[in-house]
Amino acid sequence: MSFASLGLTDALVRAVADVGYTEPTPIQIQAIPAVLEGRDLLAGAQTGTGKTAGFVLPILQRLTQSPIQGKRAIRVLILAPTRELAAQVEESVRTYGKYVDVKSASIFGGVSINPQIAALRQGVDIVVATPGRLLDHHGQRTIDLSKVEVLVLDEADRMLDMGFLPDIKRVLKTLPAERQNLLFSATFSDEIRDLANGLLNSPQHIQATPRNTTVEAISQKALVVDAKRKAELLIHLIKEHNWFQVLVFTRTKHGANKLAAQLVKHDITALPIHGNKSQNARTRALAEFKNSKLQVLVATDIAARGIDIDELPHVVNFDVPNVPEDYVHRIGRTGRAGATGEALSLVAPDEMGLLRDIERLIKRALPREVLPGFEHGTPSKLPAPTHEVERTPHGHSRREAHHNAPRRAPQPKRDARRSESRSASEGQRHGPTAGSARPQPPRPADRPEDRRRGGERSDERILADPNAYLNAAPFPGRSGEGKHGNRGTARSNQPAAAGPRRDAGDRGRRGRDGRPEEGGVRANLPPGWGGGSGRR
Repeated sequence: MSFASLGLTDALVRAVADVGYTEPTPIQIQAIPAVLEGRDLLAGAQTGTGKTAGFVLPILQRLTQSPIQGKRAIRVLILAPTRELAAQVEESVRTYGKYVDVKSASIFGGVSINPQIAALRQGVDIVVATPGRLLDHHGQRTIDLSKVEVLVLDEADRMLDMGFLPDIKRVLKTLPAERQNLLFSATFSDEIRDLANGLLNSPQHIQATPRNTTVEAISQKALVVDAKRKAELLIHLIKEHNWFQVLVFTRTKHGANKLAAQLVKHDITALPIHGNKSQNARTRALAEFKNSKLQVLVATDIAARGIDIDELPHVVNFDVPNVPEDYVHRIGRTGRAGATGEALSLVAPDEMGLLRDIERLIKRALPREVLPGFEHGTPSKLPAPTHEVERTPHGHSRREAHHNAPRRAPQPKRDARRSESRSASEGQRHGPTAGSARPQPPRPADRPEDRRRGGERSDERILADPNAYLNAAPFPGRSGEGKHGNRGTARSNQPAAAGPRRDAGDRGRRGRDGRPEEGGVRANLPPGWGGGSGRR
């Protein structure tokens, strides 16, 4: 059967031929006629069997056969769970629609919203978006969804796993009631079917392959190894078999960063990709991996739904996924479009339970193998890294140390003993001056309850006895006992002016004639704190 026999126009058939596809897949044979009829659809098939073309091709034909007059309006909305998948679907729209007059745009977070707003103002027919950024545009009133005719939920189960169900319900409230709804995914859980029952109107159910199964062309194997030697085993496999274009999945973002750094130290070009990376960094890493400039791409499950590489040879599960359905999507990155592939899972002894859950889901037992030299309890034989990052004594790289270094080098501390001896010698030669500080007797050791900062009494004692506030000497910023007596004043390092010293009662403010002004410390006290007299 050919694509022309499915009712597609010559322009679409020619675009499909340019890609290299000559015969439709089972999911395409069933889905394309149903979408052309305008029926709601609930379709599931294995990853890599052409689900995207199954709904993009009939949607393009529907738009070309019934154009609208005037300015372009958004007639098709495609929701995807991840940025990578949204970009991939929008790229497929452009590829299959290059011979038809249809414009599309992708909307997702992690990048500036201004270019997206500009594209929407120019007018588009198809929008491929993630739910979060789509709601941002709707909140800013930069997008009009009142004329949407077709809604597509791609990888709907993943959107539920990522917590997008509330966002999806908010998006549905902004759409017209009369529309065509399509749900496509590689796996369908019971939650997805509950969502479909409330969303779809008499849908046609399509299951091209058994539920939650993997492609037979993928060779699957489980390698049992200690958790601490997983990185060593991966390095051994890549170098021993001269692997290139290897997609490795880890469970956490930190694990992806750590594994990529270990591979680089052993002369294996690798980059991590996960949610903490900027969109530009993620796009650049995917581009280098697709162009065979990168040997290993270490990813979390966020990339499992957005990587479409022709003839990807190897997929490695460095960490066994906690969700069995994620295993289907991980290994589905290889063996696409009828090609062969290999999927290896590095399984630690404490991950055997997760492996059994996967086997129960796919209804298939994975062969287990232990490579020689990697038996349980054997010591590591990993050679020393050939590329070691230069580290500082504190363990940071030179680049990190540069960014964390202080802007100015600390100034050397002044030698206090030297200055004291100099002052003492000058006092012996010239005698005491009016501005020189009087020698103070040594202070006894403070009791724990009298310890205070800057010579002030503790708050507990002051609150217990309001009059103690007046006796709390020295005041901050005034001259007095202790090395912290002058803290907080700009004149603390200057010699005192000549003249008689002021006693405690003259600590108020002074006018230009030198007389004390009304107010000061005592005048600013609350009523009852020390009375109204100006002196003790």
